[in-house]
Amino acid sequence: MGIFARKKYTAAVVGLGRIGFSLGMDAKREQPASHTMALMANRSIEIIAGADCDVHRADEWKSFMESKRRAPAVFYSTKELYGSVHPDIVVVAVNEASHLGECLDAIQSRPSLVILEKPVALDTAEAMKIRAAASEFSVPVMVNHERRFSADYIAARDFLPRIGEIQRVRAELDSGLRVYAPQFEKDGSYSLIHDGTHLVDIVRFLLGVELSSPRVTGIFRDKDGIVRNFTAHYANSRIPDIEISMSGRSKFFSFGIDILGTLGRICIGNGYAKFYERRESKLYTGFYSLSNAKIRVPKKTGYFSNMVQNAVDFLSARAPLVSPLDEAIADLRVLEEIKERLK
Repeated sequence: MGIFARKKYTAAVVGLGRIGFSLGMDAKREQPASHTMALMANRSIEIIAGADCDVHRADEWKSFMESKRRAPAVFYSTKELYGSVHPDIVVVAVNEASHLGECLDAIQSRPSLVILEKPVALDTAEAMKIRAAASEFSVPVMVNHERRFSADYIAARDFLPRIGEIQRVRAELDSGLRVYAPQFEKDGSYSLIHDGTHLVDIVRFLLGVELSSPRVTGIFRDKDGIVRNFTAHYANSRIPDIEISMSGRSKFFSFGIDILGTLGRICIGNGYAKFYERRESKLYTGFYSLSNAKIRVPKKTGYFSNMVQNAVDFLSARAPLVSPLDEAIADLRVLEEIKERLK
């Protein structure tokens, strides 16, 4: 094979709903915004199959692929898929309640890589079953914590040494989805696990800290006893003040992190990335103030396409997985510690 030859990896998408396919049609989102679109955009990957038990979704996906002059096989069950094709990459993009079963089936089909949607599972017990199977069958698993691949968050991590010692961290997620109640654990339809996994993961990724033994305050329950607000407080020898806060009664969606250092500050979230560093003050003689730092962040963050490229680079032995299974399990443990304090 010549030095410029490009190996082609085959892929199958299990779950052809929003994250598997249809978010790729959202005109307001940065594209690609679904697994199908991100795989299609990578020249090193060929989609050879898709599967969904919802016949309408599967047929809609098939029609779209045909309109793009692609002809992957379409299946209405993964049993049919794995009995017919053997892709290098299997994407598992089903709802949380189906993660365990579908991921185990994918692993047992022995692809070279499984890409699993977040959160890794409904709880740590399920996650450890996935880990055990991945080890038994020697199949690596990547979990799609997309901000690890996003150019703005990577710029933030690179900028961290310039803000000095970290004094405090505020990470916040606001939405209208309930934060937690025990009756929703069976299907994962609560924000603590569905969205909170992103918040916990990016804090751990940016700061390189482990979060444990939180003090949880600000717990607000609605008239039905459903948790709608909380703040989890952490501290360690390097960072004395870390807060992870979630709201489930906001009339908007917001995700952001504010990191204050002794020499600067980083404010980053959905739709913004601001970097500050200390400079001689224009307002006060003998003082320093925070001023905008000249940091170039591309308009397109590449969050989904970079994830897929990392999969290609991993399979080509050019890079390790940026979001491996064990990191996602560590995130789940943090969320479960918070959950125990919300019960």
